[in-house]
Amino acid sequence: MTARVVVLGIFVADTTYRAERMPRLGETILGNSFVLGPGGKGSNQAVAAARAGGDVRMLTKLGQDDFAEMALGVWTGAGVTPVISQSAETYTGAAFIYVEESSGNNAIIVAPGAAATISAGDVDGWGNEIAQASVLLTQLEQPRDAAYRALELAREAGAVTILNPAPAASLPDDMLALCDYLTPNESEAEGLTGIAVHSVEDARRAAEALLEKGVGRVVVTLGENGVLLHGRDRSLHIPAITAGPVVETTGAGDAFNGGFAAALASGAGAVEAARFGVATAGVSVTRPGAARSMPDRAEIEALLAAR
Repeated sequence: MTARVVVLGIFVADTTYRAERMPRLGETILGNSFVLGPGGKGSNQAVAAARAGGDVRMLTKLGQDDFAEMALGVWTGAGVTPVISQSAETYTGAAFIYVEESSGNNAIIVAPGAAATISAGDVDGWGNEIAQASVLLTQLEQPRDAAYRALELAREAGAVTILNPAPAASLPDDMLALCDYLTPNESEAEGLTGIAVHSVEDARRAAEALLEKGVGRVVVTLGENGVLLHGRDRSLHIPAITAGPVVETTGAGDAFNGGFAAALASGAGAVEAARFGVATAGVSVTRPGAARSMPDRAEIEALLAAR
């Protein structure tokens, strides 16, 4: 059996609007298209990890509504096992996503709904699942205390811990010290360190500052420039792997994190896992959407073999 990836995070229904530009306040413009689909960083990463070959458990909270049914259907289709609680007193999360037609770049507003109530106590209730994890992956869309507790339990159980610090937030050093891997993008790395990241060298300086705060290794995702894997033993820039024209960058970071976690769980070393994550993201950006853009393991391996 493939070693287990446990993901703590949120599901939201993505409402994606493509347009030439973002409207100004008070302005209405015509969009070019609309798509309703599954999203949420935790859910996207769980789908990516499962499609990349992982045995994945998704820990979260949902409402009892149509969006919850969407979540359960998506996870079933991807092979993700849900470990969830549901409440009729609130709603399943939703997100507004604007995609710039000319570039594929995006801007996002997330309303987590039920997942905003995930507590450290909820995480304790999922302790048996976390104890069986080979890799624990979490983010910051659910409350920080819940992510902190999940990292604590995973560390106690001997699992590899990955924190994707998104959305950007300041984090205490004792939480960072629980992270075997921290996976910020450029803006998140800047938010955590105060070091503006405009180049690989900038990313290296920011990553070094994060190591000084106690992080085990840092993987700074650099969009079209790939990733920087930085640790105490080595620092390596891994370029992006192109699978075709970019259609949409929504979910690319989630694709990387899910692929990276699945590879680590299967026994890959840090460099091999990072390359696998880069290839996962490389395929995902050639397709629209977030969860539905995640490639399967065969596609990822074929891209790596071709390069």
